[in-house]
Amino acid sequence: MTRSLGLTAIAVLFVLASCSGGKKPNPMLEAKNKEFVLKGVSDLTQVAQLTGAESPNKTDRFGVYGTDLGSMINAGERTYFVFGDTFGERPEGMTGGGGSLWRSNTLAYAADQEPSDGISFEGMIVDELGLAKELLPSAKIDYEEMTKIPTHGLYANEALYLYYMSVSHWGEPGRWDANYASLAKSADQGQSWTLLEGVKWPGDSNFVQVSPYRVQDGDDPPEIYFWCIPSGRYGGVQLMKVGEEQVENPDEYRYFAGTDEKGAPIWSARMADAKTVVEDSVGELSVVWNPYLERWLMTYLNEGSGVVIREGLTPWGPWGGKIELVSPIQYPGLYAPFMNERYTAEGGKTVYFALSLWDPYNVFWFKASLMK
Repeated sequence: MTRSLGLTAIAVLFVLASCSGGKKPNPMLEAKNKEFVLKGVSDLTQVAQLTGAESPNKTDRFGVYGTDLGSMINAGERTYFVFGDTFGERPEGMTGGGGSLWRSNTLAYAADQEPSDGISFEGMIVDELGLAKELLPSAKIDYEEMTKIPTHGLYANEALYLYYMSVSHWGEPGRWDANYASLAKSADQGQSWTLLEGVKWPGDSNFVQVSPYRVQDGDDPPEIYFWCIPSGRYGGVQLMKVGEEQVENPDEYRYFAGTDEKGAPIWSARMADAKTVVEDSVGELSVVWNPYLERWLMTYLNEGSGVVIREGLTPWGPWGGKIELVSPIQYPGLYAPFMNERYTAEGGKTVYFALSLWDPYNVFWFKASLMK
């Protein structure tokens, strides 16, 4: 009798699991509780300089005296650091972009997974002279195409992908015009790149600069979520996603178009249906999943307020209020705060991130502790 009751109970549990789909809730897509938990940040520290002649990496040996950005792509044990406009020798005391040997984009790589003392580069993708190579050539003609700036990238389908924007003109601080946003691919670890001309977003759309993150929901095929902003630093954040195997297919991208009466996300094939998930002046955003908070983290430059951080209950929100991460008074000319899920400590309580400083126009390594 006891054994029979036990088997019956197991059968009932099995039926209940089957009726519910048998899939455990994914905390990335369904928060365990609806409360915001991030109180603030503490112990902000500049750990090291990553680029430039004064950095431990001595990137001047690759002809990189000044560069910016530094978004990251994890591919196996290696992490690629993607830089924007890059220059060779520069006049003493020069602020901002400029100098000899202008390249629109360059790439360093590292196997260093211990972020506490900075990141040691194994090398950079170089040309036949041993100088950091321009990955995606640009026309460098004002009002035609000034430069091609990689906004972020990912590793999928045994290849590296770079999402980039074709900038036609640099305007007032924080404002620039884009021709379009697009995608490039490398199947040889970054040595050579192919422009995927069939994958494009309009230059006046909200999908010019992106921050991608891979999400797997149970046994479903992995998807890449992208948090996206327009050109410049004065637009809000919208959201799109695509199956990992379909990143080269523009027809497969879906745009977050709000939620239904149960709060479930609605995805549309029409970019025009996209809804804004964060209303703010957002520049150079970065989004990762944080295991310490069990929340999404978003960092970006908020013009006039410095670098801020906020938490999200799901990719589409709600998103908590912005909290100051780095003060522009302490670090003038700061921008591009890029995180990477690989570089954390204490189970995600400490986060490391790259940050660009306009003076001396190089990329630095920072850390901060999350308070919950």
